[in-house]
Amino acid sequence: MSDTTFTIGTLGKKTGLSIDTLRYYEKIDLLREVSRHNGQRRYTQLHLEQLLFIRRAQAMDFSLAEIAQLLKLRIDPVGSRNEVRMLAEEKLDAVNQRIKALTALQQELGELIGECRHSGPGVCPIIKGLERSGDKNEY
Repeated sequence: MSDTTFTIGTLGKKTGLSIDTLRYYEKIDLLREVSRHNGQRRYTQLHLEQLLFIRRAQAMDFSLAEIAQLLKLRIDPVGSRNEVRMLAEEKLDAVNQRIKALTALQQELGELIGECRHSGPGVCPIIKGLERSGDKNEY
């Protein structure tokens, strides 16, 4: 491992995260302890790797609380394998539920647009559809 350190601005550019986000992650203890040199935060390669892990986990729709848990489990990836798998299975279930809801939404919007295209003058079928309550699932 190298002794290279990064300023907060450099780390932000390398990760695509804003300086405010990096500070927030430090504040909520999502980032390992950050050293300071002459009052300036100094980040290491380990911080960069941790932030890239966080970004990837966010892209997989894990919440910050779940990511904090994954970061703890990451310390012992062999021993925590079952727990990590269970978290991933829960996430997959949630994703599948959202896909189901989005598919229903897609169908309903398609139907309303079709009604709008083929209806005569009068109240827009899309507006009427939005005014109905309880007919469809909440998305």
